[in-house]
Amino acid sequence: MGRSVVIVGNGAIDPGLGNVIDAADIVMRFNDCRSVGAGGSKTDIVVVCNTGRPGKAMLEGPGWKQNPAVSSASSIWCVRDPARFAAMRAPLAISHPELDDFCDDYTEGFADFANQTGKALHVIPATTHDRLDRELAAYAPTPYVVPSTGLVALAEVLGVFRLPTDRVSIVGFGHQGWEWHPWEAERQWVEARIAERKLNRILQDRLMRPASGA
Repeated sequence: MGRSVVIVGNGAIDPGLGNVIDAADIVMRFNDCRSVGAGGSKTDIVVVCNTGRPGKAMLEGPGWKQNPAVSSASSIWCVRDPARFAAMRAPLAISHPELDDFCDDYTEGFADFANQTGKALHVIPATTHDRLDRELAAYAPTPYVVPSTGLVALAEVLGVFRLPTDRVSIVGFGHQGWEWHPWEAERQWVEARIAERKLNRILQDRLMRPASGA
């Protein structure tokens, strides 16, 4: 019997799905875990944006380290490979000078936090990010800087973390937000994975339907 893995985005979640999400074997949330509430409370993995202003805010702000969802998680995933983002700094200084702190790396701070709190740390490798960029190219994305944290994490789950018998579901993925993510291409990428029956969306009328052959 495979594991049920639910990846909870920070978008809208249908009322009444909290208990369904909490019943999963593994629940992943993002950054400040704002999905807690309507999206249940169970949290096994917190995926963080470990560069730029989000990473800085989480480590230096007053609330993230004491967040109950973060405290209950057994693992922290850093979504951005430090070397890859260091290499992006010079090109971005030309193409997007307003993103001068985008590549500032806080991986060491998250590693220290994980070590102090007994949590596992996983840094998603550049190979996952590069593979995702290649796959997104099939959908002719508008110019973008990086895929969203949620999509990089989802690519890592489907490509590396997922076991053959696992059932992977997403909820709260609205495919909208920061202007420099390729949202429409991301939506098409997700729909392609659903069509391949590697992934489900949890909807009020289709709760945790397992993927055929998963």
